[in-house]
Amino acid sequence: MFGSIGMPELIIIFVIALIIFGPRKLPELGRSLGKSLAEFKKATNEMQRSLEEEIRVEEHRAPSAASTPTAQAAPAPPAATIPRTEEPVPARKVDHSA
Repeated sequence: MFGSIGMPELIIIFVIALIIFGPRKLPELGRSLGKSLAEFKKATNEMQRSLEEEIRVEEHRAPSAASTPTAQAAPAPPAATIPRTEEPVPARKVDHSA
């Protein structure tokens, strides 16, 4: 229930709390501790549900986004082709006089 804390440890903790806070204050302290733990557990469960819902929405959105044409990248247009001519390229004259 409490992990590695056994019954003897719990009794010692209870006796120390009884000595420190007294018999009148201890039930009130226990109630407030119980309410705090309940609120913490409720908030944790709510956050876990929220995260699971977000994951479900993202998983649902990912396959449908891949199948829609707007989500896919448009194919690149073909590169402009320059028609080749069969004419030989004239040789450049190089000046070796320098």
